[in-house]
Amino acid sequence: MKQKSYKRRVETLMYLFDGDKVLLGLKKRRLGAGRWNGFGGGQEGGETLEQAAIRETKEEIGVDVQSTQYHGVIDFYLEHAGEIHEVHIFSATQFSGEPCESDEMTPQWFLKTAIPYADMWPSDVHWMPYLLKGKTFRGTINFTDYTTIQSVEIREL
Repeated sequence: MKQKSYKRRVETLMYLFDGDKVLLGLKKRRLGAGRWNGFGGGQEGGETLEQAAIRETKEEIGVDVQSTQYHGVIDFYLEHAGEIHEVHIFSATQFSGEPCESDEMTPQWFLKTAIPYADMWPSDVHWMPYLLKGKTFRGTINFTDYTTIQSVEIREL
């Protein structure tokens, strides 16, 4: 049987924390529109993953991140699209500037105990608890389409 070929996209996600709150953004366009998510995207011009996450956060909500913590990576297989999204996840507690809306995201603070999972990617409920506890992890999540998960494997490192 022939192995399916996937196009790999390397991306970042940044989550900002302030005490018992996490900042999420309501995505306004492209993949994930209408869902709450972290801030991020791809690398540009030789950036490190951390630099890309910091730049994307600034572009999407106007916040300057001073330092980050790396939490790990999840490979999201999108079977129907023939893509793997290799997403590197960061968090920060040290940042400056007031989060503001952009043409891509509308930021909003949520209590860690009141994450709007019903309005997020269906996989977030599986890996986000690791992030909220400050853990480092590695995962693979297979989607058959944008709303249906075929399998999930998350392990703490």
